[in-house]
Amino acid sequence: MARPHRKNRRWNVILSGVLVGTLAVIVTFTNRAAFLSPTAVVVVAAVGLAAVLLQLRFRDPDLPGVYVPSWLNILATIFAMIAFFGDMLHLRPQVSEIMALLAVGCFAISGGMITHALRKRSATPK
Repeated sequence: MARPHRKNRRWNVILSGVLVGTLAVIVTFTNRAAFLSPTAVVVVAAVGLAAVLLQLRFRDPDLPGVYVPSWLNILATIFAMIAFFGDMLHLRPQVSEIMALLAVGCFAISGGMITHALRKRSATPK
């Protein structure tokens, strides 16, 4: 019985390493000025949310009591697209930054809700 748990844990560690490696490549090959742009902040937040969603998917696809707040992720994606295409929409830089901040906030709240539900679920006795 200990073997399937060990195998799942191994995949979690491997995928976590891949995500950390992805962030390392992004940070390494990006110049300092690029991190001042709203797009870079949104990309890093989206990678973090992807890590949480992958963790949820690889744990068990049918986890009862753990729901992904899709409406919040859709709202974050809309904010991110507005920030990303701010120049084409002729938005002021401050508005683009606010949209990026709202996108990051929505991604963070969504990830926090999922993580809280996972921890609450694992803390309950079976």
